Amino acid sequence: MLATVFAAATVVYTSFWMAAVRLDRPPAVELGLDFPFQSGERALLVTRVMPNGPADLAGIQVGDKVIALDGLPMETGQVQRMVYLRHHPGDAIQLTIRRPGLPSPLTLTGVFRRRADEPDRLPGGSYARALRDSLPLAFVVVGLLLLFLRPEDRNLWLLAIFFAGIIALPAFPNEFDVVPAFLRPGAVVYKGLFLGLFGGSFYFLCAVFPTPSLIDRKLPWLKWVAIVLGLIFAGEMEGPGVHRPLPVLSSLAGVKFVDRMWFDATLLFLALGLVSLANNYFGAAESESRRKIRVVFWGTVVGLGPALISSGARQFTGFVAPYWWLTTTDAALLLIPAAFAYAVFKQRVLEIPVLLRRSARYLLVQRGFLILLSVASIGLTLAFALSFERMLQPVVAVDQPAGVAMGAVFGTALLWGGSQIHRRVSGKIDRAFFRESYDARVILEDLASQSRTATDRSGLARLLECHLKAALRPTSLVVYLRQEDGALAVASGDAPPGLQTISTELPLLIELARRGQPWECPADCTDDSFQLSELSLLQPDCLAPILERGGELAGVVVLGRRLSEEPYSSEDKRLLASVASQAGAALENMRLAAEISERLEAERRTAREMEIAKEVQGRLLPQAPPLLRTLDCAARCLQARSVGGDYYDFLELAAHHVGFVLADVSGKGVHAALLMATLQAHLRSQSGISPGDPVGLLKNVNRLLWKATSAQHYATLFFGLYDDISRQLTYVNCGHNPPVLLRADGSIERLKATATVIGLFEKWDCDSREIALAPGDLLAIFSDGVTEAMRVEEEYGEERLLDVLLACRNRSAEQMVTAVFDSVQEFSAGEQSDDLTLLIARVRAS
Repeated sequence: MLATVFAAATVVYTSFWMAAVRLDRPPAVELGLDFPFQSGERALLVTRVMPNGPADLAGIQVGDKVIALDGLPMETGQVQRMVYLRHHPGDAIQLTIRRPGLPSPLTLTGVFRRRADEPDRLPGGSYARALRDSLPLAFVVVGLLLLFLRPEDRNLWLLAIFFAGIIALPAFPNEFDVVPAFLRPGAVVYKGLFLGLFGGSFYFLCAVFPTPSLIDRKLPWLKWVAIVLGLIFAGEMEGPGVHRPLPVLSSLAGVKFVDRMWFDATLLFLALGLVSLANNYFGAAESESRRKIRVVFWGTVVGLGPALISSGARQFTGFVAPYWWLTTTDAALLLIPAAFAYAVFKQRVLEIPVLLRRSARYLLVQRGFLILLSVASIGLTLAFALSFERMLQPVVAVDQPAGVAMGAVFGTALLWGGSQIHRRVSGKIDRAFFRESYDARVILEDLASQSRTATDRSGLARLLECHLKAALRPTSLVVYLRQEDGALAVASGDAPPGLQTISTELPLLIELARRGQPWECPADCTDDSFQLSELSLLQPDCLAPILERGGELAGVVVLGRRLSEEPYSSEDKRLLASVASQAGAALENMRLAAEISERLEAERRTAREMEIAKEVQGRLLPQAPPLLRTLDCAARCLQARSVGGDYYDFLELAAHHVGFVLADVSGKGVHAALLMATLQAHLRSQSGISPGDPVGLLKNVNRLLWKATSAQHYATLFFGLYDDISRQLTYVNCGHNPPVLLRADGSIERLKATATVIGLFEKWDCDSREIALAPGDLLAIFSDGVTEAMRVEEEYGEERLLDVLLACRNRSAEQMVTAVFDSVQEFSAGEQSDDLTLLIARVRAS
């Protein structure tokens, strides 16, 4: 009953407040003049006309008296506002004016323009206003839903009172004049009562939920002091028709002191509430308590924090927050009802699965009652809404809100009363149809809900044992769960020493998994036809398989005979099947979570190892080109993966000689990277033995590479020996893409292969060739990843490479390498399927 009265008062107050706010919004238009209302003359006296404004363009002058707008006489000052609210920018309006010195009134026409200071013109202003005006709705809906969900819960009453305080915080426009006179005292009392209890109810709630906070343990009386102070402050609130009904403090200390004291005390209790909430969250010893309060804590801190900061700053420093900050504060407040709604509904409603399929009679009785109640509630609510609308229209200038509000009040009362009747009738129906199984069903429903939130296998098994014993009262109960080795081991319950582990290969368990349903054992459990073998020592009366989603046996619950000696009913088995299904899903989720965790850890280690490999491979490549007197050279390698098989090097050989190497190892990834490192090691080691003999050097390298690799692995390679004095280049091309030589005179040469690939054959030979380079000549050595870069089905090709080289041949070697890489990546739109490697050598001008 009390919850119904509270809900009705809250809905009525909020409805009238929203109607008043809507009527109190400032007009969106103006005429560019000031004309205050003169009650004695019943006219608007023009005191200022803005130059080039709509009034100025219409011919209105200072001193004119507006006696009518659009034909409506200026009986009250509200006429002007009502007319303005009906118009939009660009609308025309007729003004009837009495001008001094003229015998008869004038009729002028003005065109409205948008108000320059209209809040809705600010960025997002209309949305911010809509948010502010509808903010109480969130607290009304969530507060009343949670209260009617559990009206016996003290904490939800405290939450509803706190929400009512937030609803009562905004000022009621125009001194409650939108509220009918007979309801106005009630609206003022509602506002005063819940404003007084605002801070105290919040502190009381945070001090005891979900467990007493440190402050409450040290000062348990403080929460009651907060409530008593709130009631005292409620007696000091005043409004139209209600003037401080219980002026206890103001009669002793004065009105100003009491108002300041209310604000300071409210701010203090709100702060203490947040501190208590933080203590309950960070200081909770039980992980379950922290889980329950996590969303509530962060939602309340983030939602209430900005408002507390703004209020404190305004009260103690006089600072007025900007418009955008106030909008942010309004939006943040929505987190408070959202957090409480999520916490309660997530834990109490959404996770309660429907476990039973009731019989036809049960469905008919239950659903028929609900349908009858719903139809009656909707019909009578609509009838009352329309009736109240017609009754209130002559009293107040509100069309639907008040009627709907009154109808909603009646509908709320009717639904609440019907739900109470339905709950009592439902219990009697359940007990009449299912007798003792009714209590078992309630327990097992709670078990199904909790099993989905279990975080470890042993905890889930203990949960099953505890609830199943309370619901079904078996003489014995053992929960077996599958281990990593595939056997079933006792996870909860008492089993004989020889039955701590059983095999899933027992024919009985195989048949049980195939059926997927609880199975009641026959009277003679030792009958070999049922293959119970050692399970008979448990004296089972019912076996319930726990299956994963794929049908694999994840465990089994072995239940002995019931203490009442009654057999397990078909409903008991359906309930057991539902619970076992929930448990199987929970076990599978735990297993999948563990596998995902292991996989993520393995991937993390692999990724780290690849990063190290990439760093090592990068250090194997030359960090800087050699400094030569006649040659400017540069090179770069961009791997398609973390590591790759392309390779380039600069080898310092005999005096005034340097070796250029660019190779492409077969394959990709880690294997290619290892082969590349092997090739580089052989080249560097053999270059010291045969520094001036490229043919002998490469023969030795081929022999070592052939011995060290399998038959299908090889490398293409270009090796050039350059004389820095004579500009003579001796090269060997082992099956590699022919490098291009751009002569200074514009001709192009290609350094074709002089041998087959290296490392594939034991018997291998090669030839070397010599060419003379002249000042201005440009040599480009590249891997196939450059010319075979793809865009859809088109290759980059050698022609595009030559175009880029010709376009920038006068730049430095490093700039040319950058230009080619940029061109290739732009062509392939960033998609790289192969390693890109390029070495540019440009002969300096004499």
